[in-house]
Amino acid sequence: MALNKSDLSVGQTHCSDLVKDLKRTQIVMYAGASGDYNPVHSDHEFVTEMAGYPTVFAHGMLTMGMTGRLVTDFVGDGRLTRYGVRFVNQVWPGDDLSATLTVKEIRDDEVDLEIVTVNQDGTPVLTGSATARVD
Repeated sequence: MALNKSDLSVGQTHCSDLVKDLKRTQIVMYAGASGDYNPVHSDHEFVTEMAGYPTVFAHGMLTMGMTGRLVTDFVGDGRLTRYGVRFVNQVWPGDDLSATLTVKEIRDDEVDLEIVTVNQDGTPVLTGSATARVD
């Protein structure tokens, strides 16, 4: 499905719920899929006693991947040319995440998007931007 610039307007938003009640199991499954076995994501004793956190927390790349699904659902397969994010807060087990993308600029053959993912309290956990090809 092609993304047509005639269907876009600056300021237009697209929102989606990414996950409800993130489970520790999902975090551990991501560790296995990514090969990132940092104990801050899976070892409760390590993270509380050695690192000083209240519990394990999600990989930033897990949050980026879930947010990326929103972006590709909006722009379509094979249209994304740039995607970059900043991880601004931890994502904890039990969190609900939702994301909003906003059309920032439309050019002849590309659209620039601003992206914010927030938790159930409305606290941003990820901010970023993306560019996609348009017809």
